[in-house]
Amino acid sequence: MADDTDTSARRWTYLMDMDGVLVHEETLIPGADELIAELTVAGNPFLVLTNNSIRTPRDLRARLEQTGLDVPESAIWTSALATASFLDSQRPRGTAYVVGESGLTTALHDVGYVLTDRDPDYVVLGETRTYSFEAITTAIRLVERGARFIATNPDPTGPSRDGSLPATGAVAALISRATGREPYFVGKPNTLMMRSALRALGAHSEQTLMIGDRMDTDVVVGLEAGMRTILVLSGISTRQTMEMYPYRPTLVVDSVADLVGRTGDPFSR
Repeated sequence: MADDTDTSARRWTYLMDMDGVLVHEETLIPGADELIAELTVAGNPFLVLTNNSIRTPRDLRARLEQTGLDVPESAIWTSALATASFLDSQRPRGTAYVVGESGLTTALHDVGYVLTDRDPDYVVLGETRTYSFEAITTAIRLVERGARFIATNPDPTGPSRDGSLPATGAVAALISRATGREPYFVGKPNTLMMRSALRALGAHSEQTLMIGDRMDTDVVVGLEAGMRTILVLSGISTRQTMEMYPYRPTLVVDSVADLVGRTGDPFSR
């Protein structure tokens, strides 16, 4: 029997954040295409994760293809899919009022949910580039009347070419301030998203790596889910900001390019 500390004897499963790890907006991060190709050839199971709930996996696959990344639709796991899976486990074939886009509405429809603004079981808040005052007001009134409040992820801002954009967490704070009700966040850093991803792969946390660019979501969620973690410095977190946190990743690299040729044992030197 192999020693549990012998990482070279393992066949690793890879969970990877998307933005800041594989791509920047619509631009490929150098080495990302080689890493995906290497994992595919070697047969290492992997999922690309994103807290962004705007797009469906099919849409995201097309977006990644345009940057030069060949990622199967089945290898993309979003906070919208995790949210739909969670709601299906809690209240199968329920009803929801959704503030979000096609990634979220499609995921909920696929598990049998009916979308309505008439006495829904849940108000579900996701990412959108077109938040409307009318939709937010409806969400507030439904939560006040007893609808359970769910949000896909707690990220307060998202990136754009011109700077930060308000994201799900910021709008959730607005609804919470108006209603006095806090949402249940399903996406990272909730380990629920990681467990649902592991179930989708049929994988175990002890044989899984989490690669991300954020200490406050990617690294902490991997750590709490019992995984080895790799922080890449191609996104949000830096070596300086990393020192602010009381926990550390298992490995720090400049980018995923440093993992090419090492996917069998990324911790080897």
